[in-house]
Amino acid sequence: MKVMKFGGTSVGSAQRMKNVTELICGPQPNLVVLSAMSGTTNTLVEICGYLYSKNPDSALDVIGRLEKKYRQHVEELYSTEEAKKKALDFLTSTFKYMASFAKQLFTSVEEKIILAQGELMSTHMVTFYLQEKGVNVVLLPALDFMKIDEYGEPDQNYIKEKVNALLEKHAGADLYITQGFICRNCQDEVDNLQRGGSDYTASLIGAAIGADEIQIWTDIDGMHNNDPRIVDNTSPVRHLHFEEAAELGYFGAKILHPTCIQPAKFANIPVKLLNTMQPDAPGTTIDNREDPGQIKAVAAKENITAITIKSSRMLLAYGFLRKVFEIFESYQTSIDMICTSEVGVTMSIDDTRHLPGILNDLKSYGTVSVDKDMCIVSVVGDMDWENVGFEARAMDAMRDIPVRMISFGGSSYNISFLIKNDDKVRALKSLSAKLFN
Repeated sequence: MKVMKFGGTSVGSAQRMKNVTELICGPQPNLVVLSAMSGTTNTLVEICGYLYSKNPDSALDVIGRLEKKYRQHVEELYSTEEAKKKALDFLTSTFKYMASFAKQLFTSVEEKIILAQGELMSTHMVTFYLQEKGVNVVLLPALDFMKIDEYGEPDQNYIKEKVNALLEKHAGADLYITQGFICRNCQDEVDNLQRGGSDYTASLIGAAIGADEIQIWTDIDGMHNNDPRIVDNTSPVRHLHFEEAAELGYFGAKILHPTCIQPAKFANIPVKLLNTMQPDAPGTTIDNREDPGQIKAVAAKENITAITIKSSRMLLAYGFLRKVFEIFESYQTSIDMICTSEVGVTMSIDDTRHLPGILNDLKSYGTVSVDKDMCIVSVVGDMDWENVGFEARAMDAMRDIPVRMISFGGSSYNISFLIKNDDKVRALKSLSAKLFN
């Protein structure tokens, strides 16, 4: 069985829903994870904003406009009156339920219930369409098996037990549909997976059922070896190791969120990134197979801040770095890159919400300086330290660009450079020319 995930743009209109149904029906039963129709979640967030602001009239106005939009989708999607009635009855009930929240105290509990309605509507609409076409399809409610624990992490034992029980109960179906993103928390309230959303759902389900493959369908052609908006003549990357995909995911590349990769990696299930607009394109495959001696891609992340602490107290001392790291931990701020010397340490962060407090606390340990508007450029591939020459080629490409910091050796899959935001485009073009041409 394959797990196939389709994002909001893939089910963003009646025609696109029809296109998706042509992709998911095959010789073997597949389990399909669907997001909310594109734009819906943003509208639901807007509704919640009005309800938080005690402005029920505006919330009801937005709900009414969204319902009108969905009714139009129904007219375009179904060909029989029976199917239209089934879909309209479900939607009427859903929007009436959302409107009921305008008459009560609104908290984060109610907010998460409203945010879940997008996935519930898209999956029911596609299921009704498949039933109209005579497909033996079963809708598996994600709220019946997808659960997070008290720390907000997926309860993988619970998920495995419940989803396999549901599949056994409905054995013999030609197709299974479920919702991405939404789940229940340890208090059994409606909640969501946050990081990675529907991609995370697909990866967790794939690991839980031992899927043959996890397919992530989007509106792009897999992963490219550089940003095509900046560098000319980029080419698709057809294969990535899970670790390479995780590195690229951090940089916001059009790829799985790093968190989503872990369940598939540990279960050794390949992940394929495919394009709904070009379903015959090979896409990008992510698995545990190595490609010795290959550089795969270059990626960049802007708006990085570098913090340097210089102190003679570091010299031949132990415990100094622990105290520094505890400051970042107390502000729940993660560190991206780090370099040390005998009397100094430099760290980069991308979350500056607590920067004033962090800097104030660090001043207890030494002289602190800050470099803002920086960028991390990373070369990803087989960067094992015994592979002579790759780091030299990367550094040669950067020879005319001021480099604030270099990170190499912490991972066998990347070498990263901290540079000014203003030098990003020049760096990407130079690395592409040196490494891929």
